[in-house]
Amino acid sequence: MTEPVDHSTSLAVSERRKLRKSLRRIDMIFFLICALVGLDTLGQVASYGAQTFTWVVVLGALFLIPYGLVMAELGTGFPQEGGQYEWMKLAWGRLAAGLGSVLYWVSNPLWVGGSLAFVSTAAWSAYIHPIGTKTAGDYAFKLGFIWITVIVAIIALRHGKWIPNLGAIVRVVVLSFFSLTVVIYAVEHGVHGYGAGDFKPTSAVFIGLVPLLLFNYVGFELQSGAAEEMQDPRRDVPKAVVGGGIVTVLCYAVPIFGIVAVLPSSKVSGIEGFLDAVNTTFTVYGSAHHFLLEVMALGFIFALATGGAAWIIGSDRVLAVAGYDGAFAGWFGVFNARLGTPVRVNVLSGLVSTAFMLAAEFLNTGSNATTFVVVLYMATSTGLLSYLLIFPAVIRLRYTHPDVHRPYRIPYGNAGAWIGGLVTLGWIVLGSWIAVFPDTIENAVGAGYNFESVWGISRLRFEVFTLGTLAVIAVIGLIGYAAGAATRSAPMDVPLEGAVEGPAAL
Repeated sequence: MTEPVDHSTSLAVSERRKLRKSLRRIDMIFFLICALVGLDTLGQVASYGAQTFTWVVVLGALFLIPYGLVMAELGTGFPQEGGQYEWMKLAWGRLAAGLGSVLYWVSNPLWVGGSLAFVSTAAWSAYIHPIGTKTAGDYAFKLGFIWITVIVAIIALRHGKWIPNLGAIVRVVVLSFFSLTVVIYAVEHGVHGYGAGDFKPTSAVFIGLVPLLLFNYVGFELQSGAAEEMQDPRRDVPKAVVGGGIVTVLCYAVPIFGIVAVLPSSKVSGIEGFLDAVNTTFTVYGSAHHFLLEVMALGFIFALATGGAAWIIGSDRVLAVAGYDGAFAGWFGVFNARLGTPVRVNVLSGLVSTAFMLAAEFLNTGSNATTFVVVLYMATSTGLLSYLLIFPAVIRLRYTHPDVHRPYRIPYGNAGAWIGGLVTLGWIVLGSWIAVFPDTIENAVGAGYNFESVWGISRLRFEVFTLGTLAVIAVIGLIGYAAGAATRSAPMDVPLEGAVEGPAAL
């Protein structure tokens, strides 16, 4: 039996020597919580009313569980740096992996420069200090938010990991305190009334929520972007997935239930829904209401910034690995020798975030809320599309690399791998279609949908912006692959299950 081989490059071998093992299991759990629990979409999700809670639980069982099983097998069986790229490469080849990596990476600067920057600015303006729309202060705040997340990603991981760790703690504290306050408020003032029938699932709400909930729930694989910087990925990845998954479901289900209990769905907006509920419930603290509201708003903004930083940390490494393996421009595959981070890709993420923020500002003449929803769906569609190549890789690799040691395997042999891969892929296909072509399935099932009243812009303008952006991303991926030819011209085979040793973490 021959040892499995990774057809790599000489640049990849040299760059992997710069990586330092610094992620412990507890860091990985905190990292996943920080990445998965996104406070920016709580208001948008909760605006669908009581059914939101039903679908949060349903998708937690029918998507999150098989998703966790798939990522546990891939993350332990193929623990190379830039794991997502490596899985796609081994399953589908370098070109497909390069395009998939660009899609996976770009969704995060779009998200940071889109919904995160807009939500943070709106929260600061509403609850701490007013900032006018499209003013110098507005642009300055958004730019500061974007580049702070980039700086966190640039810092050496052995130091920078503490910021996402703190972000995980802050979001759990914020959501726990809010949930406790909802209970106190309910005892003193009662809650917004809804009956058992309000939780009954309907196709219209399901179709509207699918992309948002899937966008919230994905992220188990993010830690594998830094797989060779983990102390023991084969042991720690499954346990981190379980711990992060449980906390994630609780951190979504409990506060969403509280939001729909306190506010009617007609008063919940995508930008301020969570903080609107905080503002209402914190009246139980009397004179301390305003002070605590400001503290919660600061915690909210900090949680958003650290969540964006966590995704930039993981996804930038995926693109950098594609670079040093020749599936993208090799210039972006260089890790900083002192920091051990892909600084060139980090700066590129900041520039893309800035450009997308400026584009979103001028997307339409509507309110911040309208712009927020459009840019959120833009980030959602690009992010979900990359999983079309990631999830079925678990099936393909069972056949192409059967001899690779898998410390964790999805139960029930190849049948289990097929079930896990196809179930997760099915969800992503549905979510991706709805995100890119909203209203098509709704109209097909007779759910009723007025595009302009929902989005605030015409269907044509939305599709031109969405499909045009995806086309540009595809062109960038193809140009990047062509630019990687020089890197591919210096091939080097390395043992697939071996690690290229770098310096130990300090």
